[in-house]
Amino acid sequence: MLTRGLLLDTNMKKVGFISLGCPKNLVDSEVMMGQLRANGYELTADAREADTVVVNTCGFIDSAKQESIDTILEATRWKADGKAARVVVAGCLVERYRDELKASIPEVDAFIGTSQINDILAVCDPKTDTRSLPIVSLGNQSATYLYDESTPRVLATPGHYAFIKIAEGCDRPCAFCFIPQMRGHFRSRRFGSIVAEAHQLAEEGIKELILVAQDSSRYGEDLGKSDALAHLLRELSHTDGIEWVRVMYTYPTHISDAFLDVLAEEPKAVKYLDMPLQHASQNVLKLMKRGGNRASLEKLIKRVRARVPGIAVRTTFITGFPGETDADFEELLQFVKNVEFDRVGVFTYSDEEGTPAFDLTNKVDPKVAKQRRARLMKEQRIISRRNNKRRVGQTVRVLFEGESSESELLWQGRMETQAPDIDGCVLINDVPEDFAPLAGELVNVLITEAQEYDLVGQIVLK
Repeated sequence: MLTRGLLLDTNMKKVGFISLGCPKNLVDSEVMMGQLRANGYELTADAREADTVVVNTCGFIDSAKQESIDTILEATRWKADGKAARVVVAGCLVERYRDELKASIPEVDAFIGTSQINDILAVCDPKTDTRSLPIVSLGNQSATYLYDESTPRVLATPGHYAFIKIAEGCDRPCAFCFIPQMRGHFRSRRFGSIVAEAHQLAEEGIKELILVAQDSSRYGEDLGKSDALAHLLRELSHTDGIEWVRVMYTYPTHISDAFLDVLAEEPKAVKYLDMPLQHASQNVLKLMKRGGNRASLEKLIKRVRARVPGIAVRTTFITGFPGETDADFEELLQFVKNVEFDRVGVFTYSDEEGTPAFDLTNKVDPKVAKQRRARLMKEQRIISRRNNKRRVGQTVRVLFEGESSESELLWQGRMETQAPDIDGCVLINDVPEDFAPLAGELVNVLITEAQEYDLVGQIVLK
């Protein structure tokens, strides 16, 4: 049950949301907003105007945790100034630090974790004594919550794309990650539920579906289904009204030929693989509890590119993981040079209490980790610009998105090899006279200039 827009009855209590972190967290916020709206609450885009402010937090790494804390404290200041009557804190940070948060920020009226999304109605009800609400923790990873196609949802993305969460939780043992403790065991949504939601989104005017999960490549395994992601992607690619279907957050050991064949064969299944590798040194991958080595990863990338010509491969790496030596980093750097990824994100290691990596010795100086990150990103910028220059003179299909976020004089869009927010875009500096494309419309763009991450071009009619 999907809807956009806000109720206008000024006599109703207003709720404002601040959603932090990843798209998976944004879906949780959309579901909570949907439940509130379906039960007569007014939603406001400006949290400072709200009677109740809900901060949906991220607790993944230090920088995300600090952003969450800063936002919570700002919301409590609005409350102290009389601009808000109630502050609710939700999400991953609550799962990690519920007791500490309750003790250190008593101004917050209620804390609800990732398994308590259905409690949003109770904690926003002015009549509810939040002190009487039960406390739920995922310490035993017993969470069972999954939204479905009947769940009310208010989309917070632009009108032409939307995220669909296809699974929740994670069972991977990655040494640096706290997600299993915050999100519970891996559990897939029903196939039919996802397909039904996709049709609802298409009816809403959505043109691009983006499938997300903590581990998308394992979709359906817990339901006893083999190659379920491939079957799902193929089915969704036949949805009327949808132009692109994109999959995010796949794991390198679960990239099946069946999945790659769908990417190669289905025009609406975008040729894009988001596959966080984290490192290439066997020593570091072993410490990360991920396995593999540089040779196996290079073989994987070669198989992907051979099976799906023209595919864009996106990955992320961590520098400064405990035990990472200069030789380990040089191997990673050479791996990036050899493979020439289309998109790369690099993070410095965040030492997270409660993860196996926290107890490892041979910690890397944070300054060294930052220096290594800078070297890796410098190399990737060279690769990216070189790859982009090959596009100059080509005419490519672009999903038009409207005015550029960088300049009022430009428009922008994305090729299928560019995911929203995390990759570059196509800046459009010329539109034919009497041609006014709408956001979500596919247009042809002649590429005239290459930047490090973005491309520049003009719309052509053909």
